[in-house]
Amino acid sequence: MHPESLQGFLLLDGGSLRGSFFNRTVVLICQHDAEGAFGLVLNRQSGASVGEILVANLPDALKSQPLYIGGPVQPTAMSYLHSDQFLPDANVMENLSLGHSLDTLIELGESMSVTQKVRIFAGYSGWAAGQLEDEMKRKAWLTHPATLDLVFSQNPDQLWRQILLNRGWQYKLLAEGPEDLSVN
Repeated sequence: MHPESLQGFLLLDGGSLRGSFFNRTVVLICQHDAEGAFGLVLNRQSGASVGEILVANLPDALKSQPLYIGGPVQPTAMSYLHSDQFLPDANVMENLSLGHSLDTLIELGESMSVTQKVRIFAGYSGWAAGQLEDEMKRKAWLTHPATLDLVFSQNPDQLWRQILLNRGWQYKLLAEGPEDLSVN
């Protein structure tokens, strides 16, 4: 049984998304209601830094960060996740906010403290009304509660595998299987 809204949950490829953009991804659902859902892929780095791609007068603390591919929708759209020890107006989950404003991102970068975390994304993952629910019924996704440690994982390339292995023995085969089944 899944909660009515998956906001604040992670969606993991349950093994049926091979060949798609979402193969072996971990998606944080940032918004989910009757209108649809908005999420960001947490484990797909672009290979470039934010400063190489985003043409803006950004603080150095942000320019050097890796840019993540949030999803296949609107690849030029920028979003970011921001966390701090106490964010009273957090809009995704406790102490985690989603933002889209470049001005606010610059302000965050200028006031960076050791307790703040920011991750910047190009593109996003979106679902129309009822689409995510249909995918859940088809068991395309596994759900997992999001935590700030998972959202800001120091090893995002291993995030999908790490979460599956921590879920128990029944997910070990999926987590440890080869990317390409023909090499098995």
